[in-house]
Amino acid sequence: MASRGPLRLAAVALALSTFAGAAPASEPDKPQNDKLQAEKPQAEKPQAEKPQAEKPLGVVELFTSQGCSSCPPADEFFAELAAKENVVALAYHVNYWDYLGWQDTLSNKENTDRQYDYMRAFGSRSVYTPQAVINGRSHVNGASRKDVDGALARMDRTGEGMRVGIKVSRTSDRVMIDAGDAGNGPTDAHVVIVYFDPPQTVQIGQGENSGRNLTYWNSVSDIQTAGMWHGKAQRYELPMTEIAKKGGCAVLLQSVGKDGMPGPILGAAFIRKPERL
Repeated sequence: MASRGPLRLAAVALALSTFAGAAPASEPDKPQNDKLQAEKPQAEKPQAEKPQAEKPLGVVELFTSQGCSSCPPADEFFAELAAKENVVALAYHVNYWDYLGWQDTLSNKENTDRQYDYMRAFGSRSVYTPQAVINGRSHVNGASRKDVDGALARMDRTGEGMRVGIKVSRTSDRVMIDAGDAGNGPTDAHVVIVYFDPPQTVQIGQGENSGRNLTYWNSVSDIQTAGMWHGKAQRYELPMTEIAKKGGCAVLLQSVGKDGMPGPILGAAFIRKPERL
């Protein structure tokens, strides 16, 4: 099927409030996952991870699909973002274009649910690809370098960038995540762990991109809301085995919006696989 413009739209009725993923978040003080816990520092002296900005320029969440002919330019630009040390770049493959003839090999329901949650948070009436969500605050065409770079720079300049520092260190078997103090800013946020796969090239067999070999970076495979941060400096710990299973993960401090929808991202950091630390 030929592309219908620079963006692929998927209409959705706002009355579908029972769509999976639209339920309000769980009670804030009860972590939904026990893999990440606030604990006392271990006796083993931690080692700093590969140098990265304590407060990166921002977070870019790209919603994309192997079945969308408008997405390859966005995926190529995203590869450049993923290579930057001062940007936390995450690619969420969605599944609603699978009916066009190709089932996205990297898509999952969680990724699609997250995009629909952002749709509700932004008061939009539809989802589309390629969509880039910047710092959890706004969205732009994911293939537009000007729009993405402009949004990152503007938010950093106006105080809507990463306001809370996050430092990452490790021992032989654990990763330490030190979230800073909020100061006078928002005081509550979810600690969201976003796991992603190593880079991989996929040969597209059918659909709008049939016959193309496309390479994807930081493709999200799992999203876990692991606990709460209440505005004060706090250490969290994660078993190294959790990181080793994936290509790595990102830690997001994401405030909770209306009706439990995702709000602005206040801080972020990458945690890489052991051989990349």
